[in-house]
Amino acid sequence: MEIILFIPLLLSFLISLLVLPHWIKNAKRTGLKGRDMNKYEPSEVAEAGGVVVIASFIIGVLSYIAIKTFILKTDIVTIEIFALITSLILVSFIGMIDDILGWRIGLSKKARIVLILLASTPLVVINAGHSSVNIPFIGEVALGLLYPLIIIPLGFVGASTTFNFLAGYNSLEAGQGVLLVGALSLVAYLTGSSWLALIGLCMIFALLAFLIFNKYPAKVFPGDILTYSVGALIAIMAILGNFEKIAVFVFIPYILETGLKIRGRLKKQSFAIPNEDGSLEMPYKKIYGLTHLSLFILKKFKRKVYESDVTYLIFIFQIVICLLSLVVFREGIFLR
Repeated sequence: MEIILFIPLLLSFLISLLVLPHWIKNAKRTGLKGRDMNKYEPSEVAEAGGVVVIASFIIGVLSYIAIKTFILKTDIVTIEIFALITSLILVSFIGMIDDILGWRIGLSKKARIVLILLASTPLVVINAGHSSVNIPFIGEVALGLLYPLIIIPLGFVGASTTFNFLAGYNSLEAGQGVLLVGALSLVAYLTGSSWLALIGLCMIFALLAFLIFNKYPAKVFPGDILTYSVGALIAIMAILGNFEKIAVFVFIPYILETGLKIRGRLKKQSFAIPNEDGSLEMPYKKIYGLTHLSLFILKKFKRKVYESDVTYLIFIFQIVICLLSLVVFREGIFLR
């Protein structure tokens, strides 16, 4: 009977796959579109396609709850799942506001942080996760109320906002979402949280359908609604699965990206300068993001570097980090 649990994954994929073409058509018709900045010829692409991904994900998760309740008749951590869904809906709404206003205007940094803090409230009120942490050379320390009141909101805001930093290239955001959520879903399964792993898989399958339309040359952009939500899901999975240290480790590319963005005072863009033949040039003399660093490295080996080259190099780096996490934290993962 457990094979029936593939239905939520199939629903997440098919809904995303079938609805996205309609979203692309209507988004362009209503003016919800933006320029693909890494293309030489001006091309307008449908924006905010992440709304379909998030809707597909939520339907998939709800179908999982229904199957466990009415067909398998087994216990399920319903409160945690509904807190997860509620937080994701709230943060996706914030992302949608940003998408409608446009990336050059959007919400102010302060307003964005305050609103995303509020989106973490469902996790805070149910006291999600475990309030004790292992500190090197000290051991396990009980944080008490500090965990739900401080650690959860900070982790939620940090992951939601910084996942949006490494973006701007076709398939980059969605592909990174597949890799990170995939790594954490594997960790969740290996550590006994199979329900959390399946929820992660619902997002992965919705993202895989989205990648069909977001791969080079993209027909739709994810928008902040997707980047905020995927970042938030990463934080939520770490909290509910009690593997925060692993999540921080696989998030290393985004920690590096944040440092490089701060170097540019959060004003430098990740885009490159496109040539007429589709190849890319460095936009600045200095490096202000991993996309710039990837372009810089690739140009040492290739005369012409294209958008997909930059994206794939970042994917390779992320895969290496994810594999290293399984080695570094093998005792906590395989011996738990």
